[in-house]
Amino acid sequence: MNICIVGATGNVGRKILDVLEKKNFSFDNLYLVASEKSAGKKIFFKKKEYTISGLEEFDFSKCDITFFSAGGKIAGKFAEKAAEHSIVIDNSSFFRMDPDVPLIVPQVNAANIKNIKKNIIANANCSTIQMVLALKPLHEVFKIKRIIVSTYQSVSGAGKDSMDELIDQTKLALDKKKIKSINFTKQIAFNAIPHIDVFSDNGYTNEEMKMINETKKILDKDINVTATCVRVPVLVSHAESVNIEFEKKFTLEKVIKLLNAAEGCKVINDPQDGGYITQLEAEGKDETFISRVRKDNTNEKAINLWIVSDNLLRGAALNAVEIAEAYIKTKK
Repeated sequence: MNICIVGATGNVGRKILDVLEKKNFSFDNLYLVASEKSAGKKIFFKKKEYTISGLEEFDFSKCDITFFSAGGKIAGKFAEKAAEHSIVIDNSSFFRMDPDVPLIVPQVNAANIKNIKKNIIANANCSTIQMVLALKPLHEVFKIKRIIVSTYQSVSGAGKDSMDELIDQTKLALDKKKIKSINFTKQIAFNAIPHIDVFSDNGYTNEEMKMINETKKILDKDINVTATCVRVPVLVSHAESVNIEFEKKFTLEKVIKLLNAAEGCKVINDPQDGGYITQLEAEGKDETFISRVRKDNTNEKAINLWIVSDNLLRGAALNAVEIAEAYIKTKK
């Protein structure tokens, strides 16, 4: 089996390499592809040196599975070309709502992989992935009626340049120097910005609409979802405050038991100082962590959760590789 990573020099591309190594993913040949400005650069993987190929000239007929982690514009231009020769697993939002492209979080809806029509599988939005991992076992038992989610998303979700800007702005702020925002609409250092992606006509941002539409496509089209997505001055990991209204009554004990048993989830829920997981602690971890599990005191059929996960790892690279693993299983 031959593997290709498009966007191999980016945050997610490098993280995919980390996951492949950690899982000891079996392959015959590995091809690393990036923009023309990165062509010719070297990357070491498993003690072997690989040379970056330029995207424009790359021959996708050499590949069996191709990971795209270079954004929607690149996916829109090259993914279908790659899909003529290999299975494409795309990390961008470009194909997510295409009815002919399965949108997959393997622990939730791996069975939909068999519905491939374009040789393309979409990887869900990082914020959606960590939320539906926790929602799936609860929906199966209590049936979810409505979700209200507010996110606290790290700057790594906007790319390396945004991470660098947070660091630079923080230094400038501490030195009481003038700050000019480049990748954000307002200063991100020591601030929170309730604006991720562009605004839609309905007043929601595209990031918020992604969470709404993707949750419905992955989990259940009849669930009502509303979202507010906020960028916070954290380098890695996204956090979410989620209020879930069920159709059936529940107990906290049953909820915690279901979440602890769910693949990819881990409950850290001790109602005392430090008895919860923060974004910093989730960085580099595979699990989606659930804390602050408590009943909604205004609604006997609703519950509040605090959900935290590494957006580059769990919310992108790990999910992409697990999609590949699930796809390979369908061929055995």
